[in-house]
Amino acid sequence: MQEEDEARRGSSPPISGSPVSGPSAAEAGWRVDRGLRPVGAVLPQLTRPIFRKRSPAAAHLISDWAEIVGPVLAAQSLPQKFSAGTLTLGCSGPMAMELQYLEPQLVAKINTALGQKLVQRIRLVQIRMPSPARRPAKPAPVALPPATAARLEGIADPELRAALTRLGQGVLRGKRTS
Repeated sequence: MQEEDEARRGSSPPISGSPVSGPSAAEAGWRVDRGLRPVGAVLPQLTRPIFRKRSPAAAHLISDWAEIVGPVLAAQSLPQKFSAGTLTLGCSGPMAMELQYLEPQLVAKINTALGQKLVQRIRLVQIRMPSPARRPAKPAPVALPPATAARLEGIADPELRAALTRLGQGVLRGKRTS
């Protein structure tokens, strides 16, 4: 009787042993006779275990930390973990006091950047901060061609002359490295 009802509706039971049989296929409303499923129907099942380990909000905080809090605070603090509304920030010992006072403003900035009110409090832990990246050494000045140097000597304003000299050296430096 059930087979006749399914035949009239145009559906068939899932093939046993197939990867689509089971509750996940039935929950998504997919059947063998309807063809392929859209990728969007499978994504929640695939991403749920990954997002349990690290939420998209935590990944956003870690990757965009300098843009969210600014370069000064980003150089002195690092997001470590985010769970249950608590953001764990690593910082050097002396910076912890300042971050504690800035907590309400930081929470507001972070929640604004995330687009929703996810962070309720900040927990501070002491870590050894990585040393700041060294600035590259200033490149050696490049000698300008004599004709260009002579034209620059004719400019009365010393600031403009210096700026044009740096520009010319930069152009020549770029040509030589390429």
